[in-house]
Amino acid sequence: MYEIDRQKFGAFVAGLRREKGYTQKELAERLYISDKAVSKWETGASIPDTALLVPLSELLGVSVTELLMCGKMVKEEGLEAGQVETIVKTAISYRDDQAKRAYQIRSRWPVRYAISFLAGCGGMILNYAGGRTFEVLLTLVLLSAVFGAYFCFFVKVKLPSFYDENRVSVFCDGVFQMSMPGMEFNNKNWPHVVNGLRRWACLSMVLYPVLHYILGNPEWGIMRYAGSFVLLFAFLGSLFGTIYAAEKKAK
Repeated sequence: MYEIDRQKFGAFVAGLRREKGYTQKELAERLYISDKAVSKWETGASIPDTALLVPLSELLGVSVTELLMCGKMVKEEGLEAGQVETIVKTAISYRDDQAKRAYQIRSRWPVRYAISFLAGCGGMILNYAGGRTFEVLLTLVLLSAVFGAYFCFFVKVKLPSFYDENRVSVFCDGVFQMSMPGMEFNNKNWPHVVNGLRRWACLSMVLYPVLHYILGNPEWGIMRYAGSFVLLFAFLGSLFGTIYAAEKKAK
């Protein structure tokens, strides 16, 4: 088993942090984690999740390889084959516990998503054929489709361990980022959040075209004056409400 020397790693990170002039709190804020997590790294109590290696290395001004080796490399100095092998095996073992994506797990949600998406497309066609204004509806359905695609196919089914060890209110996965003030993401509430957002996305693709068609009745003139605001308020309110409700359900 190839493992990082936690004490050596912690001392290396602490030294780099001081060189950059960061406090533990400042470094933690830039990584969207608690200062307790940074303290644990520096004392050797834990090591950062793989998702934090790249941003941590960039903040400290070293390469990921140097982080894994717990020391700076001389630029002219080449790596021997044995060193490369050790680094690769360390990185591989470091990623052994990485969570699977939704598409790697058998689920009915992809089918439900596909049905909802087709229903949403049908609803938009109906609105267009009925002479309804189209821009707001198109935006809401597309946003619902993007959220739904991510949470039904690509979301991580389990959060990295640092979410359970710290108070984290920001979820980051590549370009997808979600910040929820007053809420903490962890593996206790994450399944509820994921399933809640899946239901929200699928229902939104189906229901908003219907609601838009009703509000867009030319005789009422609702869409002309307040319909867009009603739909947008309902969209955002239901989105954030779903996430906060999922946290309460997990308690």
